[in-house]
Amino acid sequence: MNDTITAKREESETVIEFDHVNWKYADTEIPALREIDFKVNRGEFIGIIGVNDSGKTSLCRLCNGLIPHSFTGELSGNVRIEGEDVRNTQTARLAKRSGLVFPDPEAQLSQLTVFDELAFGPANLGLPKEEIIETVNKVLHLMDLDSMKSRSPYTLSGGEQQRVAIASVLAMNPALLVLDEPTSNLDPDGTKKIFQTMKDLNQNEGITVLLVEHEIELLAEYATRIIVLNQGKKLLDGTPREVFSKIDIFHQIGIHVPQMTQVSESAREDYGLWPNQQDPLTLSEMIDLLNL
Repeated sequence: MNDTITAKREESETVIEFDHVNWKYADTEIPALREIDFKVNRGEFIGIIGVNDSGKTSLCRLCNGLIPHSFTGELSGNVRIEGEDVRNTQTARLAKRSGLVFPDPEAQLSQLTVFDELAFGPANLGLPKEEIIETVNKVLHLMDLDSMKSRSPYTLSGGEQQRVAIASVLAMNPALLVLDEPTSNLDPDGTKKIFQTMKDLNQNEGITVLLVEHEIELLAEYATRIIVLNQGKKLLDGTPREVFSKIDIFHQIGIHVPQMTQVSESAREDYGLWPNQQDPLTLSEMIDLLNL
């Protein structure tokens, strides 16, 4: 009996699973994804990195059923979201489980006010009006958007629009929040705020986060797990410290490791400093290392 209970608990803790997944768009010869195989467990904050055309966006599209329902191509292997196969599940049903935020927030905005934007998804799910209002007000407060609820989304700054886009997805109460380069059009301050928001949602609200980003330093600081894609394949998968220690691999594929890690590695190779210390990932870790 204990074994059965454990098995059920483990199954329920898997939010999304990629089981030897291959995907090739109909108008291309080279697969966008090849033998992708990993699970995302509830409560994880996973950063996805890779050079352009490494398969990151295709991976995001699989997370909410855009592939294969909205794109033509060849899919093999299985993608299961909370146990449901994306092939056999309508995208509207998948939207309750996995929400996707695009790089350009305006591509996701369509309503006259911020409040209406957040209410749009739950209304399409057929939820009662009272429940929609309660949910929207909760998410407005959670995302610090209360003062903007009557404004047009198109009058907001880029960072504010991105928060509205994230909030509109959260209003659907998904088990998984997937973000495809959400800070690509933001300044450093806006970028840091988005990362901090993701950390708060992950740690305080229990939201599982899958974040595609180029901001290596911030991923090293905020993510609990890093997956590196290269030419459509999963190249590395582990904690930030485990992954970013593979400096030679990063050099080969053309991605830099966190700046503090590079500094530490250079100091060790050029001057013999800190021979027995692990490389720092963040500025605070570098300061601790200097104080040894």
